[in-house]
Amino acid sequence: MRVLFTTYAEKSHFLGMVPLAWALRNAGHEVRVASQPELTDVITGAGLTAVPVGRDHSLGRVLQHAKDSGQEKDFDMAEDRPEMLTWEKIREGYQGHVLWWCRLVNDPMIVDLTDFCRHWKPDLVIWEPLTYAGAIAAKATGAAHARFMWGLDLFARMRGHYLRARREHGGHLSDALGQWMGLHARRAGVAFSEDMTSGHFTIDYTPTSLRLDLPHTYLPLRYIPYNGTAVIPPWLHTPPTRPRICLTLGTSATERLDGYSVPVQDILTHLADLDIEIIATLPEKQQAELHHVPTNTRLVSFVPLHALAPTCSAIIHHGGGGSFSTSLVNAVPQLILADMFDAPLKGELLARQGAGLTLHSSQATGPNVREHLLRLLNDPTHTHAAQRLRQETLTTPGPNQLVPELERLTAHHRDTVSG
Repeated sequence: MRVLFTTYAEKSHFLGMVPLAWALRNAGHEVRVASQPELTDVITGAGLTAVPVGRDHSLGRVLQHAKDSGQEKDFDMAEDRPEMLTWEKIREGYQGHVLWWCRLVNDPMIVDLTDFCRHWKPDLVIWEPLTYAGAIAAKATGAAHARFMWGLDLFARMRGHYLRARREHGGHLSDALGQWMGLHARRAGVAFSEDMTSGHFTIDYTPTSLRLDLPHTYLPLRYIPYNGTAVIPPWLHTPPTRPRICLTLGTSATERLDGYSVPVQDILTHLADLDIEIIATLPEKQQAELHHVPTNTRLVSFVPLHALAPTCSAIIHHGGGGSFSTSLVNAVPQLILADMFDAPLKGELLARQGAGLTLHSSQATGPNVREHLLRLLNDPTHTHAAQRLRQETLTTPGPNQLVPELERLTAHHRDTVSG
């Protein structure tokens, strides 16, 4: 069968798809990856065939402008308190989500992606959970389609809250997401349907014990870390002689925005007297901004986390999908300095399981990070809980094992569509 992966141009959202794309290729299926031109080199660097579509999105520039001008949207997609989810409270925030995220990244690629699908005729379209262009193109061409999650499914949960609040007001009020997708669907010659917001099914590498309880069809997938092209540095050839701590804050903060939301210098300074080895992965620009590098700290621009994590006693990170999941599969206790989107909730869920601790980025001062890190290092129950979660991930089907189920579901949903 022909399988199209599609994502708007965001490297961290694409990387998690690569092992499944290769599993499908190895099983003999044709695979393409469609994204905006900005991501082309990342796709081809993974050995996959890229299909550039549309124009690059402007999400980073818009977010930075909103931040600089004090116009940042404060709608919390993780909100789950009933008193905060009335129609009046949820309508404006959800409309902003559609306008400032969904439309901004999808509008530049919808037409080209749909045209490509009409030409190539994929059997299955697998789309990143914000790349609704994939669902529109699949519906227009009769393909089965599935979401590929990179984090907690706040999209489906908030969609459920929004539709519930709308029904309670008679169901006649506006539906921001449905109206926007419906407009593009009609232009493509089809009608909007609710499955276009959540896929015929969802592929999810979040362990079941950490997943949100939602009434959707989820296919569990074991997370296989992939960090792009990488080289193992010589210092990783031998085991550390003292507890090794990784400090990694992701790429989006420096590539899309103006920097990190936590005080890196303050954190390193307050960890300087500990008998540990800190590996801080910071781009060269952020390294140059440090006025002092403690003797127990090694600065690196990049090191593949899947190679570094197994050597670590703890990982301090921002809650991004790759850092979170790579730590899980390597049974490393985590200290999550949570800020955006699902990171605070992931930190909370992980802490409930005992496999880590969390601080909001606004509280991630040097003294607080030091205190929480020492708790992780001194209490072996965190390591035991992390090992338990690792065992859970190892029982989840890997990419190769998932392929037959994808073949079955694709045939089923294609038959349903054509019928």
